[in-house]
Amino acid sequence: MTDTLHLVLYHKHRTSARLRFLRHAHGGICTSGPLPADARVQTYPCATDSAADGGRLHLHPGMLLRAAEADLGLPRGGIESDAGFRGHVYTADGCAAVQLASFTDLDPPVDAAASVGAAFIELTAAWGLPAVELALLRLAYEHVLG
Repeated sequence: MTDTLHLVLYHKHRTSARLRFLRHAHGGICTSGPLPADARVQTYPCATDSAADGGRLHLHPGMLLRAAEADLGLPRGGIESDAGFRGHVYTADGCAAVQLASFTDLDPPVDAAASVGAAFIELTAAWGLPAVELALLRLAYEHVLG
């Protein structure tokens, strides 16, 4: 099993409920980089039994949150974990967890994103993404907007 944790960042406007996802400079929606070509989303979780995954340590999402804030030049607390969502991506190398995190400001940090080559996109603008990322966005959209 892999010990990778993928983080998908989104912004939901508090008054309009407009939902946008951060598309990174590498072209994908996961902070850790593009997903492998053979990746697929499954509804069942990665094995959590330490014997099943070789006893490896797994990344805590807080580390990824702080790294994403630093990459975008945001203050600590500018991104918070959405603990209610757990996605799972399977590849030939094993399983990786996918978690959501949201931007905390009223408006998305569009300028900060642009400064690192990223952009906020709505679901309708995600048509060029790989099928696995579209599947993740669908699950995230359903989770966030119900």
